[in-house]
Amino acid sequence: MKGAKVVHLTTVHTPMDIRIFRKECRTLAQAGYDVALIAKGNKTEVVEGIKICGLGLTKSRWDRMTRGLMKSLAMALMEKGNIYHFHDPELIPVGLLLKLGGKKVIYDVHEDFASSLLESDREWMPSCLKGVMSHLVRITERIGVSACDAVVAATPKIRALFPGNGTVLVQNYPIIDELICQDEIPYSQRPGNVIYAGGISERRGIREMIKAMNLVSSSEARLFLAGNFDNPGMEQQVGEIPGWDRVTYLGLLQRKELAEVIGRSRMGLVLFHPIKNHIEAQPNKIFEYMSAGIPVIASDFPLWKEIIAETGAGLVVDPLDADAIAAAIQWLFEHPEQAEAMGKRGAEAVHNRLNWRVEEKKLLDLYKELMRN
Repeated sequence: MKGAKVVHLTTVHTPMDIRIFRKECRTLAQAGYDVALIAKGNKTEVVEGIKICGLGLTKSRWDRMTRGLMKSLAMALMEKGNIYHFHDPELIPVGLLLKLGGKKVIYDVHEDFASSLLESDREWMPSCLKGVMSHLVRITERIGVSACDAVVAATPKIRALFPGNGTVLVQNYPIIDELICQDEIPYSQRPGNVIYAGGISERRGIREMIKAMNLVSSSEARLFLAGNFDNPGMEQQVGEIPGWDRVTYLGLLQRKELAEVIGRSRMGLVLFHPIKNHIEAQPNKIFEYMSAGIPVIASDFPLWKEIIAETGAGLVVDPLDADAIAAAIQWLFEHPEQAEAMGKRGAEAVHNRLNWRVEEKKLLDLYKELMRN
């Protein structure tokens, strides 16, 4: 194991992606592997013992999927890895070529991308092509998986899509204490802050969250948004919704900054709309709020309801009903002792079992097995 070279590849995610860099690459580096990460960006640097290799910036999606893929293959070969671990469906051809070259290859599946294409609002793809593209992605993934040495699945639902002994479930649970603020305010003394952290879009409930803030009767209630808008023009659009005057937009935060905001908040929101790829997902934010000890208000999807019911860590509501969201927010404000107890139960569940410390063992076991064979 010591000295074995591992190369992670992504053309879609940023170099500091939480799952790829902060969890998987750091875990492998700490276990003694020589780790490199090839990702978009101009910098080539060493961060926490991990070599970040910048692919540069592409001019368009087509440029990324042609020149970008060829460059990622060339850079991957230059790193002379023992194991190559790629994270995007578009990198399947690169993975296949690496496998043909005698390398050991892992495909890390973060989401059901084929299904997401059917429901996506991607402007670059005509609606008439979504079904065809989804089918092609599914076929490509099956071909790619058949050639890979292993598949890492981020959720049980994804694990079921790729049955077989070569698939390992490594869930995206939080790192224990990562989002604990050092100067955390006692829950009973916190202002009426509500936090939403993550990508900001209509399908992730931004309009309903803002409308709900307009309906909450507590005068101190304020929504803090930590993340980037998916659509550059959306910030101006949602700024016209009644309730925006009770919103503070923070932009994308570093993890320490996010911990500070959560440490001053009374609750966290995860109110994705009911589309197939959301209903069957396991958003990391649910578990991150839990890890920080604040109650969660989540969409009332069956899987999410099960998580909240099992842990007792919050409330579930219809994500399309601003009145219901406002009522849940108000209830937590009016019942601070129950809200604090929910947060403590969530933190306990993360500390005991729903954490990266449990999941990283599966990743390390997989690597040990591949290195033995």
